[in-house]
Amino acid sequence: MAKIHIMDEILSNKIAAGEVVEKCVSVVKELVENSIDAHSTEIKIELIEAGTKQIKVVDNGTGMDEDDALTAFQRHATSKLLDEDDLYRINTLGFRGEALPSIASVSMITLKTCVDNIGTMITINGGKIEKQEKCEARKGTSIEVNKLFYNTPARLKHLNSLNSELSNIIDYINKIALSYPNIKFTLSNNDKVILNTAGDGNLLKVINSIYGIEVAKNMIEVNTSNDDYEINGYISKPIISRANRNHIITLVNGRVVKNNELNKTIVDSYHTYIMEGKFPIVVLNINVDSSLIDVNIHPTKMDIKFSKMDGLKDIISEVINKSLNSTNLIQTIENPKPIISYEQPKVVVQQELELERVEYPKEEIKPLIVEESKNEEYNNEKIEVEKIPELYVCGSVFGTYIVCQNNIGMYLIDQHAAKERINYELYLYKLSNPDNNIIDMLFPITIELPLNEFIIIKEHIDLLKNMNINIEEFGMSSFIIKSHPIWLPKGNEEVAIRKIIDLILTIKTNFSLEKFNDKVAATLACKASIKANDALSIEEMENLIDDLRKCNNPYNCPHGRPTIINFTKYELEKMFKRAI
Repeated sequence: MAKIHIMDEILSNKIAAGEVVEKCVSVVKELVENSIDAHSTEIKIELIEAGTKQIKVVDNGTGMDEDDALTAFQRHATSKLLDEDDLYRINTLGFRGEALPSIASVSMITLKTCVDNIGTMITINGGKIEKQEKCEARKGTSIEVNKLFYNTPARLKHLNSLNSELSNIIDYINKIALSYPNIKFTLSNNDKVILNTAGDGNLLKVINSIYGIEVAKNMIEVNTSNDDYEINGYISKPIISRANRNHIITLVNGRVVKNNELNKTIVDSYHTYIMEGKFPIVVLNINVDSSLIDVNIHPTKMDIKFSKMDGLKDIISEVINKSLNSTNLIQTIENPKPIISYEQPKVVVQQELELERVEYPKEEIKPLIVEESKNEEYNNEKIEVEKIPELYVCGSVFGTYIVCQNNIGMYLIDQHAAKERINYELYLYKLSNPDNNIIDMLFPITIELPLNEFIIIKEHIDLLKNMNINIEEFGMSSFIIKSHPIWLPKGNEEVAIRKIIDLILTIKTNFSLEKFNDKVAATLACKASIKANDALSIEEMENLIDDLRKCNNPYNCPHGRPTIINFTKYELEKMFKRAI
């Protein structure tokens, strides 16, 4: 007797459902994508108990006639692929023809659809068609999925909590709404509306609907293109960040995708703008010819392959860097919380702080005229925008924060963070552009190491020599250093060299000279910078601000902390009840 036989269609659909339909959000995703492919301009997603009891998706798309409605529930039935060539030019969200039969095999479905003013209703129970009849004519399609996984108890048992299932659905609908701002999306659970977008094509409005006004007003629009890719969307200012990468949203031809390389490129573009462990909110639309991508590599179609990935990463990095570099990123404090209690600050220098008593030009402060930077050679590019306005130093508090003012408001500058940024950019330039300016040491430094660490340093000794650190082996497991570059922190040369050696000891196999130099620059900058409680004269404060103004990124220290914040005059007056 033959042991091998063909599975019946319902059983094979249940197996396929294991790949296509894992959670409630899987059903929502497949149905919503079908609605989008049907050219809908309005899509309603109605849930009961986070979709565990019912998921209903209603659209105003093209609809189906009776024959197509029946065929749609057969496996591998699709209107989106006709031949093998179409597989390499996919321009729709769905194409496999597996979703509907898979969903139908593990639920109870009621489909209502209409075309040419003729309505069709089909009822399916566990993959079997129970009823087929005419119904009212309403433009578009309505699919109601009830009792998901009722006939597969093992899968039903592994559904998450209602809150978790709902959270996953909200996350997906948020992202698909950002993908299609021209479609009106309405999401509700137990008759409570969760999301309602305008559908007028304004992406910033959708961002506002999802994240709120505070995020929306701190987004930067980006727009660029090259021969292969067109990029547009919004990126957040560094002041807006989240604790995970989930809010970095990349869309390729309207499809929400997750690609680790793209995410890494975006995060790296915010290097030194955001603190480590924090991530920006980003919505990037990537439009590309469908022949340059492959979406047929995973059942969920969330991952994607690019044939020209390096070019895509370059253009994304370039547009983010350019946008951040050309935007005033001074953090403005709005609606600060009332102060309950505080310690009396130590005032180092005190001048008049009342803005109304200081005379300023009547006109608004204007950007500087393009001119050559007067800073050292490490930053000799032209300044095209004024990143920090003209400021008048008033003094400092706690020996840490420089207090400034102008006709816009009051500014606080963290003197350590500011000096750290200045030194970081100097050291990074020196490391990337080494010269022969060295100084001989009156007393050479001897560095003893355990034998295993001695071997590692010996292997990477060229890194030190390329920095013009004159290092030689000295005995079995020691090195002697006789000279070093003049730009090392004065008075802390030995400490700086030892810190560089410590960084070399952490080198892993995937070594990058660029990243290594960045770590060295950030480490040395911190050591060489003035500290909190270091008293500065007014002249020293002014010089510090002038040097900060000439930095490529004057807004953050190398670790992403802010260097300067602003209290507008209006906010100050609100705090003192002089303005309402």
